[in-house]
Amino acid sequence: MKTKKVVALGAALGVAISGAAIAFPAAAEPVSNSYVLVGSDTLQDSTNALINGTSITGTTVRVTSANTTLGSFDAFGSALIQTKTGGPYFQRPAGSGAGVTALRASITGASYGTPAKTITGQVDIARSSSGPGANASSTGLLSYIPYARDAVSFAYKGGTSAWATLDAATLKQVYECTLTTIDGVAVTPRLPQNGSGTRSFFLSAIGVSTPGSCTNAAASTLPENDASVLGTGEIIPFSVASWVAQANGATPSNTTTTSGVALGSAVSGQVPYTGSGSSLVPSSGYYANSTFGRDTYLVVEYARINSSDPKYDAKLAALVSTSGNSLINFGSLFTTPGAVKSKYGFLAPSTTVPQRAFNTL
Repeated sequence: MKTKKVVALGAALGVAISGAAIAFPAAAEPVSNSYVLVGSDTLQDSTNALINGTSITGTTVRVTSANTTLGSFDAFGSALIQTKTGGPYFQRPAGSGAGVTALRASITGASYGTPAKTITGQVDIARSSSGPGANASSTGLLSYIPYARDAVSFAYKGGTSAWATLDAATLKQVYECTLTTIDGVAVTPRLPQNGSGTRSFFLSAIGVSTPGSCTNAAASTLPENDASVLGTGEIIPFSVASWVAQANGATPSNTTTTSGVALGSAVSGQVPYTGSGSSLVPSSGYYANSTFGRDTYLVVEYARINSSDPKYDAKLAALVSTSGNSLINFGSLFTTPGAVKSKYGFLAPSTTVPQRAFNTL
C-alpha cells in the first residue's frame, strides 16, 4: 500500500524472544550492512515485522543475526532508495517484477531503473508474490523459495449483492471490456502498477492476456492492495492475506475500512476469509483453490545458497533455509516466524521445494 513506510532492521540466523512490545518504527529506511530485500508489496509487511521484531503473537519474535542489520525496503515511498552504506541511490523497486529485475541487475552489474544506475551488490533478496512462470528452469540462476500461501480475489466499491461473487469467466469479460455492467450497475476494472505480482497472477487466473481499453492497464500507477484507490463502481485485484492483515490491524495502515469497499470471492461456494471486524481468519478452502490460491516466494541467487559453489554465503543460505528460525520458517508455535506470518493472513505454502529460474540474467 502506498501509505506504508516501515523500517527493517536485523538479519538472518536466529529468533530473539522477549516480552517487550515493539511499536511500528519511524518513517526512515536505513542502509544495511548485511542483506537487502525489495519487491512485493504483498509480502513487505510480514517481512518487515520479522526483521524489525513484532509482538503480534503475544511474545516478541525477531529474526536476527549478531552485529549486522538487514534492510527491507517497501514497494512504495520515496522515488529513490539507498540500500547499503556508500551505495548509489536508485529507483525503488515497486512490486514483484521490479524486485526480481533489481536482484538480477545487482548480480550482473546491468543498469537498473530511471535514472539508470549500476547497483551491483545492492540487492540480495527479492520478495515475489508470483512464481517464475515461463522463466522456470531446472538449471536456472535464481532460486524461488516458498515463503507462504496467499490467495487473490478482488476488492470492489459500490455495486450490488451480485458483485460479491464473480467467477473467472465473468471477471475475464469485465477485464476484456466485453461486460460493462453487473446486475444493472456499471463496472470499471482497474489494475495495480506494472510489475505487480498480484496483477500478473490475477490476469493469468482469469485468462486475460491483453486487458481491454476500459482498464488502466497501459499506464497504471495504482498501488496494489490499497482499497482507498477505488472509485464507485470500480474493482481491482487484491491479495486476501493483505486484506486480512489490514483488517486485523497487523499492518501500519488499513484501507479495508474505506467507505463502500468490500472483498469479493472469485471462487463459487468459497469465501476468502471468515470472521468479521478485526478478527478475520483466511479460508483454507479458498487458499487451496488451484486457480486463485498461490504460493509466494523469496528469490535469491542460486549460487549463493549452493554449498558447492564458490559464491556460497552461509548466512544468506540460513536466512532462507526451510529449517531453523529463518524468514522461510512456518512453524505453528507462537514463538516462530510462521506464527507471525499467520497473523498477516498467510497459510503455510503448498510446498517447501524451491524452484529455479532464469537461465540467463
